Amino acid sequence: MSSSDSSLRIAINRPLVVIYAAIGLDAVGIGLIFPILPRLIAEVTHAHNIASYIGILTALYAAMQFAFAPVLGALSDRLGRRPVLLISLGGAAINYVLMALAPSLALLIIGRAIAGLTSANISVATAYITDISPENVRAKRFGLFNAMFGVGFILGPVLGGALGDYWLRLPFLAAAALNAGNLLLALFVLPESRTPSRENIDLAALNPLRPLRWVLSMKALLPTVATFFVLSATGEVYGTCWALWGNDAFGWNGMWIGLSLGAFGVCQTLAQAFLPGPAVRLLGERGAVLAGIASACLALVAMAFITRGWMVFAIIPIVALSGIGSPALQSLATRLVDEGRQGQFQGVLASAMSLASIIAPLGFSSFYFVVRAQWPGAIWLSALAVNAIAIPLVLRLRFKPTPAAAAAM
Repeated sequence: MSSSDSSLRIAINRPLVVIYAAIGLDAVGIGLIFPILPRLIAEVTHAHNIASYIGILTALYAAMQFAFAPVLGALSDRLGRRPVLLISLGGAAINYVLMALAPSLALLIIGRAIAGLTSANISVATAYITDISPENVRAKRFGLFNAMFGVGFILGPVLGGALGDYWLRLPFLAAAALNAGNLLLALFVLPESRTPSRENIDLAALNPLRPLRWVLSMKALLPTVATFFVLSATGEVYGTCWALWGNDAFGWNGMWIGLSLGAFGVCQTLAQAFLPGPAVRLLGERGAVLAGIASACLALVAMAFITRGWMVFAIIPIVALSGIGSPALQSLATRLVDEGRQGQFQGVLASAMSLASIIAPLGFSSFYFVVRAQWPGAIWLSALAVNAIAIPLVLRLRFKPTPAAAAAM
């Protein structure tokens, strides 16, 4: 390899380090607060009904991501990727300091909203990778993108739980330091990846609900979109209620909550990395999706009735098996529209999952408040009921577009 080729490779790899670090930190920010959120809310509100506050903060974070991902993406087209990424990293660092010092629920809510806004830079990071990656390496780089998000989501709860046991606000200061470090790295080594556009931003395109209009006119696609929505909604129960349940049912501190969530993340990552292929070959795509739902239902029933904390770690691998259905469902979804509509359809699915992450935490947290005193484990049966809705939807999934759908493409 020539020296010029080597220097080019280094120049490309340095920006990727910054981008992957930003994605990992976004995931850390999502998971960081899960183990400490119940105690943090109790500290600033002195209220008994903290479950509803958890649902509100979780939904608010998701809502800000949902609303601002297209905005940041469009701004990066107009102003360049680099300035938008730098502003988002700087905003995240400042915000975590604000949350570390927040004396009231109002400031905590504002801080969580800003955290959701800054984490919407995932759309900019995705665009940056696309800008600097030839088509033959994009799949590999996006695979690393997903892996970094998974690593961050594993480390976030562990970091939050461990540091939170020393001081409840310490995890936020750690996250602020990590984001500040990545900001400095980006400031010095991250080049601009594209020439900023001089075109005006299409304000109508910034409406995050816009993609859903199209799918509502395509009835053949509705079962698939509804399936993604339901399964995504079920997945929100873990982030919303896990810490509350662990504390109420087993007396877990932040460390144990973080370790259990980290174990969950490890098992889920391994399951999604190695099992979907064999599952599809053995069961077919529809069968793999149904097997994933069945695994989730089995685990949820077990979690509702267990009485010892160590049992949770025995059940976590079964919960993780539910992840084998997601890649199969995504594969099935790609065959429902032609290549010219793939981007639009994937945008619709992303919107449906984002809406689920806004609505579901509010519902699950409200239900948990109702059952908390008598039977905290009942929350998992509510998730089981939601999961069961997906079964008839999966059975209705079509493997090929209907004639009406094909004609509309």
